[in-house]
Amino acid sequence: MDAISQLQEKVNTIATIAFTTIGTLQRDAPPVRISPNYPESGSGPAPAAAPNPNPTPTPTPTADSDADFAKQPKLMSAELVKAAKQFDALVAALPLSEGGEEAQLKRIAQLEAENDAVGQQLEKQLEAAVKGGIFFHLPSLLPFKSSHQIREGAYANNHYGR
Repeated sequence: MDAISQLQEKVNTIATIAFTTIGTLQRDAPPVRISPNYPESGSGPAPAAAPNPNPTPTPTPTADSDADFAKQPKLMSAELVKAAKQFDALVAALPLSEGGEEAQLKRIAQLEAENDAVGQQLEKQLEAAVKGGIFFHLPSLLPFKSSHQIREGAYANNHYGR
């Protein structure tokens, strides 16, 4: 797997851990009273709630469940920190761009020239194969367009195109 794919995978892992951590904390956190006076006594009488026809039994927290909940944030945050450190190590292993933007543009131009040369070689080989009658149906099966053909518009003008 290339470096960019590894970085993307690690970012996905970090996001998954973060979402799982937040979801678990929301799900498992014991309810906490905002204020001992809530609802405020000066706001008037609270409306009577309709009785629930299907009451759900509320689990009574035990010392074990409280201890497990106290451990969860520490374990999950340790896992998140570990994934972040792995991401940092992957970033540190990336090669530095040499020469800045000008060098990169020069390298892109060089790669485009190589691509054009290979495209022209393939085109010559294809023409030779078609002229020799070896591959009579090959042009209709091969929707190959080199970047050179696309730029020059030659694909629409050749004898073995559509």
